Amino acid sequence: MPETIQGTIASIAILDDDADFRTYLEDFLSDENIYAVRAFGNARDLFESCEDSLPDIVLLDMKMGDASGDKVLEQLIARWPGLCVIIITGYPSLEDMRTTFKLKVFDYLAKPFSLTQLRQVLKNAVEAFGLGKSPQDRLRERLGHSIKMLRVERDWSLKDLATQTKLSVSQISAIERGTNLPSIESLLAISKAFDKKPSEILQGIDF
Repeated sequence: MPETIQGTIASIAILDDDADFRTYLEDFLSDENIYAVRAFGNARDLFESCEDSLPDIVLLDMKMGDASGDKVLEQLIARWPGLCVIIITGYPSLEDMRTTFKLKVFDYLAKPFSLTQLRQVLKNAVEAFGLGKSPQDRLRERLGHSIKMLRVERDWSLKDLATQTKLSVSQISAIERGTNLPSIESLLAISKAFDKKPSEILQGIDF
C-alpha cells in the first residue's frame, strides 16, 4: 500500500481538465482531513506523479479536451492493475458504464453528483481495498474471507468445518471474520480439510 500522510486513510489523485471543478474537488477532499490529495489537469502529470508515488485512488474524468479518458484508463489499468479507479463524467450513458466497468474500474459517478454520493463511493472504496489498515489487518481479513469462501463452496456450516479440523466453532468464526490469524497448526488443519496445501490458500489471497 502506498504511504500516506500521517492521519490520513488514503491518498487520492484527481485528473480533470476543468480547473474550477478540479479545485472544488481538491478543496473538498482536503477539508475532509482524511485524504492526501493531488490534482492534475493533464494525463502526463498524473502518470509522472504515479511513477513517483502511486495513489490509493484515482478520480478520473472521462471527457477531457486533449486526452481521451478511455485511453488514460487503459494505461492506468495496464500499468497498475490493482489501482482503484473511480470514473467521473458529465456525459454518462449505459454503454459508457458497461465499457468502463469491463476495464475493472471500482465505480462510476455522473456529474452533477452530490458530496454525499462522493463520500459514500470513497467510503466504499476504502473499505473494499482495506485502505488505512495495517498489512496485518488486511492479511487477517483477506485470509479469513478466502477460508469462508472455501467453506461456502463446500456448502459447509461453521460446525461442519469445526468437525473436519477439530477446531472450535468460535475459533473458525474469528478467523473468517478477520479477528484472528490462524496459527500454523490451525492453518494446516484447515488446509487439510479442503484438500489443499497452505500455500495454495495463501496464493489465492490478493495481498
